[in-house]
Amino acid sequence: MIDLQGVRVGFAMTGSFCTFRNALEQAQLLVSCGAVLVPVMSYHAAQISTRFGEAKYHREQLEEIAGRKVICTIEDAEPIGPMQLTDVMAVVPCTSNTASKLALSITDTPVTMAVKSHLRSGKPVVLALASNDALAGSAKHLGMLANLKHYYFVPLRQDDAKSKPTSLVADFDRTADTIAAALECRQLQPALDKAVLP
Repeated sequence: MIDLQGVRVGFAMTGSFCTFRNALEQAQLLVSCGAVLVPVMSYHAAQISTRFGEAKYHREQLEEIAGRKVICTIEDAEPIGPMQLTDVMAVVPCTSNTASKLALSITDTPVTMAVKSHLRSGKPVVLALASNDALAGSAKHLGMLANLKHYYFVPLRQDDAKSKPTSLVADFDRTADTIAAALECRQLQPALDKAVLP
């Protein structure tokens, strides 16, 4: 098990609702590794109920795991950097919408503000992408992020290359490993894994 004892991890969730169970499992694993979580949710992640679960349930689950209230507003996310609340920021899951905003320095959700505020100290940001258009409209923005300092990706794979040829999803089970590598300024390799065929 990765040793993250005392590492303050900003754990930010965005609206890839079908991956919330995986994300919450990783949040629990990070706590088991000794990490201290600072939970953040985008407006959509915090407020929209879907067939994958009720918004209130997901918020409560994350709060129970982290042992503190979820940051759900831009104004509450802004002090993360000035107050040095995080050592690493992990966006799990990270939609292509959020990734594109980060690439273009757009700050209009609690998660994008949390990342922007955290980055002011030059600390690492880990993205666990889950996107149906990662190899289409969002590809250029992912390329931009890959070339920016301080951004690291949880290793990616095509989750259904036959039915969804432009989709990429992070291997969520490698989140803790990616965070540990990012804290050493390393991209975990291989960054791109083999496609999973149906």
